[in-house]
Amino acid sequence: MTDSEARRAVEAVWRIEGARLTASLARLVGDVSVADDLAQDALVAALEQWPGSGIPEKPGAWLMGTAKHHAIDLLRRRQRLERKQAQLGRQLEIEQENVPDLEAAMDDQVGDSLLRLMFVACHPVLSREARVALTLRLLGGLTTDEIARAHLVPEPTVAQRIVRAKRTLGEAHVPFEVPAGADLGARLSSVLEVIYLIFNEGYAATAGEHWIRLDLCQEALRLGRILAELAPHEPEVHGLVALMELQASRLRARTTASGDPVLLLDQDRGRWDHLLIQRGLHGLARAETLGQTLGPYALQASIAACHARARTAQETDWKQITALYDALVEVAPSPVVELNRAVALSMAYGPDAGLEVVESLLGEPSLRGYHLLPSVRGDLLFRLGRIDEARAEFGRAASLTKNVREREVLRERARSTRTGS
Repeated sequence: MTDSEARRAVEAVWRIEGARLTASLARLVGDVSVADDLAQDALVAALEQWPGSGIPEKPGAWLMGTAKHHAIDLLRRRQRLERKQAQLGRQLEIEQENVPDLEAAMDDQVGDSLLRLMFVACHPVLSREARVALTLRLLGGLTTDEIARAHLVPEPTVAQRIVRAKRTLGEAHVPFEVPAGADLGARLSSVLEVIYLIFNEGYAATAGEHWIRLDLCQEALRLGRILAELAPHEPEVHGLVALMELQASRLRARTTASGDPVLLLDQDRGRWDHLLIQRGLHGLARAETLGQTLGPYALQASIAACHARARTAQETDWKQITALYDALVEVAPSPVVELNRAVALSMAYGPDAGLEVVESLLGEPSLRGYHLLPSVRGDLLFRLGRIDEARAEFGRAASLTKNVREREVLRERARSTRTGS
């Protein structure tokens, strides 16, 4: 086996086993930072040994066994071995000697360990950017370089975020556990927020030359599906997965062959993925069954379902979508939700109704610099025949967006209003 073949094999195994390995180690040592270091040491050992020895029959067990050896060595090297550390060292040695199938041993507790790792990586003590980076590193198996390229930031910046995040978790003494009682709801919301942030960055990239980053959408879906299996009785988990499934069903139709954006009403619905639509509708039904009232993600999934059920753009039930946005404003009020509600209002009751809401948002500080505000306003003004004002708004929106593809679409809209086409 050549070095390049071995590296590709190790990378493939790591994508499958990395999160399970880190989660299991964190459960044993009680420290995410140490667990990540041990997992990385095992990865380096694989890169060094597999080109000569070949891929083990059970690569996950090999990685776990190697990481446990490193854990024992680490404990032995420490000058001050507290009782808990000594007990842990003995426990690891016993497991190493008496468990013939380490991979099976991992699987016994891997679900609980992965769930714990999700809650730790998404802990509110961390900044939003740190939570996203740490989740992609520990649970997604992405390298710092891959995370940096996905978010168009320098690799050292991502590396610093991850190091600081692990240090913050240690200094805050965040336990490696699933929260209980009143803390569960708030902590679960943080996990869901991080997964959806990852998905949204893939679905409509904030910057760069590509409007869609399929790898991030797929990673968010994978994490969401894992969470749904680990927390099957949480309605908002199913609501989020349903929302992502329904939105992901449109991915093939959201760009042209050259990568230019195609807006929702202009998409070829024959290119929508109907298997994903069915999965999304099933997940939404699950969320509706489990919850007495719909939460924010389930409500957004319901809105996406209205689009999915419409065979053509003209058949879209905009009045139902408006009603769902009204409900969403009640449970999760935000200026962005109001802006989306304005679009629905304009489609259901005319552009004047939508423009009234948009005008009320012009002074909103959180929307200052948000390109979709002038973009929506420009569209409504255009529909009302106020062409010069619309052209100015499209131009302003183009100057605000950092995404190259979206900027060109907005500039084209501004040009088309000038020519009257």
